[in-house]
Amino acid sequence: MAQALGMIETRGLATSIEALDVMVKTAHVHLVKQSMVDPALVTVLVEGDVSAVKAAVEAGAEAARNKGALIAFNVIPHPDGELACLFQYDPGKGKQEKTIDESKVEDQENDKGEG
Repeated sequence: MAQALGMIETRGLATSIEALDVMVKTAHVHLVKQSMVDPALVTVLVEGDVSAVKAAVEAGAEAARNKGALIAFNVIPHPDGELACLFQYDPGKGKQEKTIDESKVEDQENDKGEG
């Protein structure tokens, strides 16, 4: 499956959260990173299938535009691996399921019993 990187830059944290909410509800995309230059300039990056990212970014950009807070948006289909270090993310990582480390769970249960 082809991956894409989508980004929306907004004025304000609340608007970026609203745009992200619209994005993940519109299409099957995963949050990669949220970056704040300061509370007034926020960028969210999402990852997923090219068509899903395009649909999500368009919907999120429209939501931010309606609030008057859209700065910029872009979709990069099939980003080069070199971009990962620029954005400090691991391509495809958002799709992996998180697993629970069983030893940590056992240690926590033992700590509760000793107290």
